[in-house]
Amino acid sequence: MKITFLGTGTSHGVPKVACDCPVCHSSDPRNRRLRPSVLLSWSDRNVVIDTSVDFRQQMLDHPVKSLDAILFTHAHADHVHGLDDIRVYSDVQGPIDAWAEPVTAATLRRSFSYIFEAANRITGIPRLHLHEVTAPFQLFGRTVLPIPLMHGRDPILGYRVGNFAYLTDCSAIPDASLDLLGSLEVLVLDGLRFRPHPTHFSIDESIEVAGIIRPRRTFLTHICHDVDHAVTSQMLPPDVFLAYDGLILDLD
Repeated sequence: MKITFLGTGTSHGVPKVACDCPVCHSSDPRNRRLRPSVLLSWSDRNVVIDTSVDFRQQMLDHPVKSLDAILFTHAHADHVHGLDDIRVYSDVQGPIDAWAEPVTAATLRRSFSYIFEAANRITGIPRLHLHEVTAPFQLFGRTVLPIPLMHGRDPILGYRVGNFAYLTDCSAIPDASLDLLGSLEVLVLDGLRFRPHPTHFSIDESIEVAGIIRPRRTFLTHICHDVDHAVTSQMLPPDVFLAYDGLILDLD
């Protein structure tokens, strides 16, 4: 399985609009962060986790010629507002399967009613089959394990596929979810900034959580403009890394 980091930034992206901070004006390409998403590829299939606001640009940057499935973590704008751009794939391939927990699915049906309500259907719209996630499910020969998380007061999902887990936008991991995260090769974990935040792990909190889960490698994502890649990387434990846009990992 190949993991491609499509976006590793926070909801504002980096650089942030109208910001004059050093990171937003950095020449280091690792400090340029689109909104958060990853691409998982196996058996000639492409699966994205979330359709970020920057989805179109992410598909062009890599480039992704086909899209086979979507896993949604939650329905905040930075994670779903690129959904309309899947239509270039569904026009060619037909309806695309997508999965979301029930509250997220309900929000998607309401926010994108023109996709889901038959009376509103017109030409030139995305076509997808939205499935509600209530248990592990099979996807192209692999088991997808939903991981319940807390994003502030909101329950959302992370996902585990094989020895890889993606846990973005979280401020707490329930004990029952920790039990689902043993023997990981790669853990991708929310690491917003060093200062505390009510709905995201700080970098220090992420390091602490990684020490509990004990994956072989941890990559922090959903990183804001407070974090310079080169400077922060020197401060991290040897098995914890900052992810960056365009990073590719190959897993057995």
